[in-house]
Amino acid sequence: MKRLFFRTVTAALCFGSVYLTSGQSARADEWGCQVILCLSNPGGPTQFAACRPPIHKLWKWLAKGRSFPTCSGVGFQSSRPQYDPFYCGEGYRLIAGQGQFGRHATCVSVSRQVVDDRQCGRDHTSERGGYPSSFSARWKWKDGHQYCTAYSTSSPLIREKPRYIEVIIEGAGKQRVWF
Repeated sequence: MKRLFFRTVTAALCFGSVYLTSGQSARADEWGCQVILCLSNPGGPTQFAACRPPIHKLWKWLAKGRSFPTCSGVGFQSSRPQYDPFYCGEGYRLIAGQGQFGRHATCVSVSRQVVDDRQCGRDHTSERGGYPSSFSARWKWKDGHQYCTAYSTSSPLIREKPRYIEVIIEGAGKQRVWF
């Protein structure tokens, strides 16, 4: 499914760049459609010369606090821009919530891990401002030895590009484009 999507986007970019550089005015006069096609390029939004002007215009546009341009055409749609600054490494899932100090996000392991024996049997907190470094600590037997296991936690990672849109191309699927 992803391969088909990338082929469709690549073909659209190639045909679009040829069409835009052919000396005629582009029929897709919607600047938002040009931006989304360029952002969808796996090689980067400015890989093709035809994409540089719309993308540079986009950066200036967004720097002024304006909203992200939209595009809707036959078989092509995009969502409104979303914001998702945090993510977790492999083997962890993001948990967000409201706490004593306001909103916070934590990465929690998807499976139990062996932790320090002192964490079993009492509520252990880390040095990170009182947030627990593990959840549901308990003893497990394995190969004749007893181990303390728990769902461990860590701080979330911060995305370099925290904003995204969902691009839907009919027949090719849906792609999240980060910018």
